[in-house]
Amino acid sequence: MMSQTKKLSIAFYWHMHQPVYKLTPNSDYLMPWVRLHSVKDYLDMVLWVKKFDRLKLNFDFVPVLLDSIINYADNNAHDIHSRLTVTPEENLSHEDKIFILNNFFDANYQTMILPNPEYHRLYRIVQEEGTENTDIFSNQEYSDIMALFNLAWIDPSFRGSNRDLKRLVKQGKHYSLEDRIRIIEIHREIIKKIIPTIKKFVKANKIEVTTSPYYHPILPVLLDYKSIRKNASPEDELQSLKTELDAKIQTKEALDRVEEIFGKRPKGVWASEQCVSPKTLNMFASLGVEWSISDETVLSNSINFEFIHDFKGYLEDPYHLLKSYKDKNSGVKLIFRDSTIHNLISFEYSHHDPVATANDLYDRIKVIQSKILSSPDKDHLLTIAMDGENCWENYQDDGNLFLETLYQLITNDETLETVLISDYLEKIDEHKNLNKVSMASSSNRNFKLWINEPVKDLAWTYLKRVRHDFSEFVKREPLNPNIELARRELFICEGSDWFWWYGEPNYSGRDNLFDFIFRTHLQNIYKYLDLDVPDYLEEPLTNISPSQPSNYPRDMISPILDGLDVSEGDSVWNDAGCIEIPDGPVLRESKLFEKIRFGYDNDNLYLKFHLNKYIKNDLSMRQRTFQMYIYLRKYGHTQPLSPVRLINKTQNVTPIALEKFHNEIQVAIRDDELRFMRIVKAIPGDMWVLESPKTIQTAYKDVLDLKIPFDILEIESGETLEFLFINANFGMTDFYIPNEMLLSITRPVPVLK
Repeated sequence: MMSQTKKLSIAFYWHMHQPVYKLTPNSDYLMPWVRLHSVKDYLDMVLWVKKFDRLKLNFDFVPVLLDSIINYADNNAHDIHSRLTVTPEENLSHEDKIFILNNFFDANYQTMILPNPEYHRLYRIVQEEGTENTDIFSNQEYSDIMALFNLAWIDPSFRGSNRDLKRLVKQGKHYSLEDRIRIIEIHREIIKKIIPTIKKFVKANKIEVTTSPYYHPILPVLLDYKSIRKNASPEDELQSLKTELDAKIQTKEALDRVEEIFGKRPKGVWASEQCVSPKTLNMFASLGVEWSISDETVLSNSINFEFIHDFKGYLEDPYHLLKSYKDKNSGVKLIFRDSTIHNLISFEYSHHDPVATANDLYDRIKVIQSKILSSPDKDHLLTIAMDGENCWENYQDDGNLFLETLYQLITNDETLETVLISDYLEKIDEHKNLNKVSMASSSNRNFKLWINEPVKDLAWTYLKRVRHDFSEFVKREPLNPNIELARRELFICEGSDWFWWYGEPNYSGRDNLFDFIFRTHLQNIYKYLDLDVPDYLEEPLTNISPSQPSNYPRDMISPILDGLDVSEGDSVWNDAGCIEIPDGPVLRESKLFEKIRFGYDNDNLYLKFHLNKYIKNDLSMRQRTFQMYIYLRKYGHTQPLSPVRLINKTQNVTPIALEKFHNEIQVAIRDDELRFMRIVKAIPGDMWVLESPKTIQTAYKDVLDLKIPFDILEIESGETLEFLFINANFGMTDFYIPNEMLLSITRPVPVLK
């Protein structure tokens, strides 16, 4: 007799967050992301519960985002982009047009630009001509760019219910000022529905809303900075931040604000970036918070249990991850998300057919369910928790078909149920005791994305100095009416986003703007208190960043080619650049390398490819042929160039795939051997001819080493080489490394002695 299937509860938990993009309470927003995600995600993601009777969803809204949504809805707020959009095109200045060329194509190429013929045509012109000459477009074309950008960001699901929107999308070109004004009005109409719709479904018990600290600070950093920097020297200016009270106020004010907006006090708090610590949970308990969430990596550290995933990412034993916990010290309940599912939805599923990927996720859920048959417990919760706003533009139709298919599969399955987290935690009889909680984040189990990096630490140093000046002022003038305004600015500067983008390894493309906003809010504190602004706050922190990210070479190298792996402290390769190749259950099956090191001396380009350990150690995988292509060209395009010869698996083509190159190097490995390496050269007419690979030196053992003379690439001293890598099995592209820009190095000019 077959075993009875146990019911599995599923908590979908979508986190919504944007930082402060304004310089003052009454200024325009410097970035448009609150408005654009409002018309693309914040309403659409909630409305799914209306379409499925058995569907329940959980949402986490950071209060500063809610404030911005309300500001757009009630106060007709503008950002730079929307302000330009409603400006008559004949009144656009040269600087305005430069801004449009540089910023109004900030949309996913494959899903938002390519499907629109006119938007794509305009985009290609900018790619070919650059953004310095504003005469490449007529005023009408500038009008069309602004209209098409704002239309591209509206979720496609709204077209059927809005006649004007449907007409404007169909129009395609020749947009008037009146059309553009109407588009922004449609944006506001959508934004005005967000808060009332959420309130409606909260009241109907279809969704649960939680919150995060008001301006999204990393709580363990504010509460226990000294412990995180335990190896700091006594002379370190950042021995402590003295921000423990700030953390508590930001959390309490968040709870108060969400209760004020939605009429119901949150029972749960999503600690920013799922960063938790014992002090964080104790602080939550003191504020009446009943539960919180973190990642499976934090649970692994806390219970000393390593979650083992097989080749396709399936958990061998999901039991511990499917339980709710109660922290022994604070009494706060905890749930932990499945990291594999988070990574699949965030980074991998968007590259494949949405119906197929929704079915893949459903199958994974059913596999997890099958593994709890022997569990002694009745209740099990699978937590699918992630950023609910940033991945969907990478999906076809903004993820609508994927979500519709997934939600339908789950709600049609009587053995599965979606739950509101608080309801679930209240109904189950027992929570597993958690004797300790690891102080960690969901990112690499540490806090290195926000601290312990030169530029990040300098930003924290500035914040500490300003906070000290603020505290001293409060002692002198405790009744000053501007103290709370200044405190708000301080809390804004404690947000995670500034430190995330400062320094390494993250790069926003707008780091200088984030830096400007951060320093302006620090300066505002002095201005509110009528104090002189320190000179150091006038200098951009981004100026001390290296001109290229740290994954670029720090110095020249001339290594011996031996095919051996190297440690991080290797004296030669330590100065090389290093590109980490994304990992995930799907990519494990196809990617040839895990990371690539690259460096140079006066005469050669050096590459070291670290092979995918899954391929190297699995006999069945080793018997397949794996290919990597390297495409190279001289910066300035003075060489004959030809297009990439590889075939794309889908009709969605990334912009970088449309670039042309002077050289192609193909590497193939099979049976743990370097089978062949070819180098071809571009000739006029978009054609390629085979070159002799004998001048390229190779060594293959644990890793693959290449030594490529600059001369065969026709790169002279002082000239810059641009290149990228493509994982392409059987001539079909899997992915590009990197996928948005070319890497570049400059051949040194020999120093005369």
